[in-house]
Amino acid sequence: MADQKKMVEAITSMEDDFAQWYTDVVKKAELIDYSSVRGCMVLRPYGYAIWENIQKLFDARFKATGHENVYMPMFIPESLLQKEKDHIEGFAPEVAWITMGGGEQLQERMCVRPTSETLFCDHYAHVIKSYRDLPKLYNQWCSVVRWEKTTRPFLRSMEFLWQEGHTMHETAEEAIAETEQMLNIYADVCEKNFAIPMIKGQKTEKEKFAGAEATYTIEAMMHDGKALQSGTSHFFGDGFAKAFDVQFTGRDNQLHTPFETSWGVSTRLIGAIIMTHGDNNGLVLPPDVAPIQVVIVPAQQHKEGVLDAARAVKDRLAKFCRVKLDDSEQTPGWKFAEYEMKGVPVRLEIGPRDIANNQCVLVRRDNREKYFVSLDELETKIPEILGLVRDGLYQRALENRENRTFTAHDLDEFIKLANSGNCFIKSMWCGDRECEDKLKEVAGVSSRCMPFEQEHISDVCPVCGKPATKMVYWGKAY
Repeated sequence: MADQKKMVEAITSMEDDFAQWYTDVVKKAELIDYSSVRGCMVLRPYGYAIWENIQKLFDARFKATGHENVYMPMFIPESLLQKEKDHIEGFAPEVAWITMGGGEQLQERMCVRPTSETLFCDHYAHVIKSYRDLPKLYNQWCSVVRWEKTTRPFLRSMEFLWQEGHTMHETAEEAIAETEQMLNIYADVCEKNFAIPMIKGQKTEKEKFAGAEATYTIEAMMHDGKALQSGTSHFFGDGFAKAFDVQFTGRDNQLHTPFETSWGVSTRLIGAIIMTHGDNNGLVLPPDVAPIQVVIVPAQQHKEGVLDAARAVKDRLAKFCRVKLDDSEQTPGWKFAEYEMKGVPVRLEIGPRDIANNQCVLVRRDNREKYFVSLDELETKIPEILGLVRDGLYQRALENRENRTFTAHDLDEFIKLANSGNCFIKSMWCGDRECEDKLKEVAGVSSRCMPFEQEHISDVCPVCGKPATKMVYWGKAY
């Protein structure tokens, strides 16, 4: 992508300054605007439309597996948050507290939800009485607030949009199966619909969610070689349920404690899409999330019959894809650059000569390949080309990850790789927190996950030389 002709001069080259490139893209493509509230962003229509498409894809998968959408309050009383000790300690630095209401001091301060485990457990204590009430498969689409010190659009903001699933199960085995199922759904949607290859695995004790027994994750590599945690799924065991006195009468007529999971993805995925697929001309959107999948740009639209033909094409395409006809008075060159920058997967050009030949020109956004297509074949050719765009994006992202993934057998090799640039480093690990901290100190990397697909690289940990128990992906992360 880097060798393509640069059409949008207002976007900094990613090779010169990747962080500034990212900021330029989200602003120039009109995804967000900065608000007057520190660390909070305005999601503009084009950015929100991407999120709506992400929502639709996940929501359909959730409902197909029996989950129901609910909505919980956005305020959590402090006494409720305090019930699970590890949970509140993990979130304490990020909590926003409310102490006044209606001009009066509150008797008990409340936090604006950073996550909703406590609210769901409080509710489940009221509605779960018997094994017949299980499983409870609830999901919530909402916003949460975390008081971040430094923020970046989509990747880390004070308030962000997400979904959070919270489920209760009769047995630990059922809850673990749920945790794994939801992680697999996340990975499947990200790979098939967003064209982002994912590594699935388990977080270390240091990196797991506060209060969880186990945290599973999907990790993606961005274009610059940094990692992005793209979704997590947590097995809580029965800790939260015990803290909130959630009990049910079992099949043996005895009282039991249910087992809980939670899982979530957020608008951070928009950042993942930008940083995985974007180029120096702006966004490159996978067709399934693109607000506009095909843009029609008429050439010489002042000539008789051109706009009529373009409108007729639009009406046909609207039956099977998201299409826009730009019949504004801007020049075709301006329109080309505008929709390149907005990442529209396919551009359809049609002018007097095309009409005379009963054809049009289709141009892919990902590689600018051109196709001269008969107007009679649009219903078959456009879905085919949209599929090629998705496949091309996935393959390019996979090649980037493979070319930036290395193996370290000892500490010197590990440090050398980490200092050579952003990458994934695979190495063995003894499981000791001290060795994990040491790699952060000397190499500036964090553990991304212990992948489910394990490899045997060596018998010993590269830090301490003790017997190794797991292979781990390490890297610098957003």
